[in-house]
Amino acid sequence: MASLFVCATLFAQAKKPTIMVVPSDNWCVQNGYVQKFDNMGTEMILPDYRAALQQSSDLLLAISKINEMMAEREFPLKNLESSLKTLMNQEAEDSMLTNKEGGGVAESPIDKLKKVAKADIWMQLTYTVNQVGPKRSLTFNLQGLDAYTDKQIAGASGTGKPSFTSELAVLIEEAVLMHIDNFNAQLQSHFDDIFANGREIVVRIKTWDDAGFDLEEEFDGDELGMIIEDWMSDNTKHGRFNTTDATENMMLFEQVRIPVEMEEDGKVRQVDARRWVNGLRKYLKSEYDIESKLMMQGLGQAQLVIGAK
Repeated sequence: MASLFVCATLFAQAKKPTIMVVPSDNWCVQNGYVQKFDNMGTEMILPDYRAALQQSSDLLLAISKINEMMAEREFPLKNLESSLKTLMNQEAEDSMLTNKEGGGVAESPIDKLKKVAKADIWMQLTYTVNQVGPKRSLTFNLQGLDAYTDKQIAGASGTGKPSFTSELAVLIEEAVLMHIDNFNAQLQSHFDDIFANGREIVVRIKTWDDAGFDLEEEFDGDELGMIIEDWMSDNTKHGRFNTTDATENMMLFEQVRIPVEMEEDGKVRQVDARRWVNGLRKYLKSEYDIESKLMMQGLGQAQLVIGAK
C-alpha cells in the first residue's frame, strides 16, 4: 500500500510539458493570414499569427477553448497572443520581416516567437465547420510538434456529431473531447522521454576563412575535430549524438541529446541549445585559447564558428 502511495505521489508530481496552441500553417494559408519572409534571398511564406488573432474571432475562441481543456488536465500553457505582444515589445526597433544582420544565419519570425514563448510543445490546430441543413459539426486536426525539432510527436483528428448548436466552443468541445486524453498521453510520453534521455538538438561546427587553422589542426596531440567530438560524448545525455558529417572545415552533429536541467554555480538551471553549446565555446577558449562565435537558428539548432569571436 505504501509503495502504491509513493508511485501515485510521484506520478502526480511528474512535470508536464509547457504547451502553446497555434493555428496550423494550412489554416492560416486557407484563411489568408500569411506573411512573406526573405530568408537570405529566398522568399518564404509563413503564417501571420498576429493578423489571424486580430481579425478572426472564431480562431481566438477556438484557441481559448483548447487552452481551457488543456488547463483542466493541468498542462502548463503559454498564450499565443501574450507571447506575440512580448515579442513586439522586445523587438520594437526590428522588423519581423528582415534577417538578423551580422549573424550569418537567417532567423525567421517563427523562430523569434519560439524563443520568446519557450513552450516545449506547439499544438497546431486546424478546424472547419460543416453545415448540413440546420445541423453543424466540426472537423479538427491537432498536431503536437516538438518546439526544438519541429517533429510531430502527437496527433488527433476527427469530426464531432452533427448538432443544432451554433456556438463554436460547444462544437469544438464535442469534437475534441473524446480524443484529447489520448493526445495528451502522447505528449506526456514524449516529454518523459526528453527528461529520461535528453532534448534533441542539432549542432554545426564551422571555421572562419581567415582562422589560420582548420578542424584537422592538432592541439596537444589531438585533432581539433576529435577534441570537439570527445566533448560532445562527455556532455550529451548518455553520450547520445550522431556525427552526420565531418570535414576539415565543418562538422554536423544531429540527434544530439542534451539535458533539460543542469547544475551551474550551485543553481539548477534550465538548459537550451544556446546555453549548452556555449559550454563548448567556453571549453575551447579556456583549454586551448580558441575563440569562436555562437549563433542560433530557432530553439534547436546551434552553430559554432571557430577562429574568431
